[in-house]
Amino acid sequence: MNETILRVEHLMMHFGGIKALNDVNLDMQRGSITALIGPNGAGKTTVFNCLTGFYRASGGNILFNTRHKTTNVIQVLGQKFQPGDWINPAQFGQRLFYKMFGGTHLVNRAGLARTFQNIRLFREMSVVENLLVAQHMRVNRNLLAGILNTPAYRRAESDALDRAFYWLEVVDLVECANRLAGEMSYGQQRRLEIARAMCTGPEMICLDEPAAGLNPVETHKLSGIIRFLRDHHDITVLLIEHDMGMVMDISDDIIVLDHGDVIARGKPEQIQHDEKVIAAYLGTDESEVSL
Repeated sequence: MNETILRVEHLMMHFGGIKALNDVNLDMQRGSITALIGPNGAGKTTVFNCLTGFYRASGGNILFNTRHKTTNVIQVLGQKFQPGDWINPAQFGQRLFYKMFGGTHLVNRAGLARTFQNIRLFREMSVVENLLVAQHMRVNRNLLAGILNTPAYRRAESDALDRAFYWLEVVDLVECANRLAGEMSYGQQRRLEIARAMCTGPEMICLDEPAAGLNPVETHKLSGIIRFLRDHHDITVLLIEHDMGMVMDISDDIIVLDHGDVIARGKPEQIQHDEKVIAAYLGTDESEVSL
């Protein structure tokens, strides 16, 4: 039975008078690969930024359903107080808590990770150190335990190192473990970003143009890694990608955005022949496409 891991309802994002997202609705099934495509400026990265808490959406709901609980992403970022909050002490207390302690770290802790369009690694740190840093929320960094070097502390450090090398093996970077991240090739850095995101222990990962700048061999390797995440770890993948060959090859579903609106959703073979999608990419109207 399919289980919905992410539900987005009436999502809106306004920058002043500009509507970057206008009533976006979508849902994703656990263990699926979904591509979010559309022309430049369609609002794809804005969706990612709202989902992962880098933007506080102007309206709507983003419900992330892990196996443990449901997280309302917009809520945990901290919302403005409303007049009715004073009547409901529980609601007021909840808003106050997230105002004080909310933020993007709670989104990641809930099990949602991402990579970026522009690579953001710690370039002066080694490859394996990048992966150890990513686990700071999973490892107990108790100062006293570290000073005393307790068995529990040593075990936690060992587990973190094991996880780091496991994901380095998945992305084929074990031999580069002690190299500086900034010395890696562009394609290797792309794969390292995915490994770093996976070290946070997510249930869902958002990949922002992971194949950008890669040659066909690197793109093929990347596709294999994404499939591995789904098939062997039940990871749900949402990706933005302009490489249509890759999108059609690995996606279970495709969502198409244009000017902040969802204009189509379906299987790859359906999207390939959708007149609205063709019109959005070619810049023609639907009547011309259908002729």
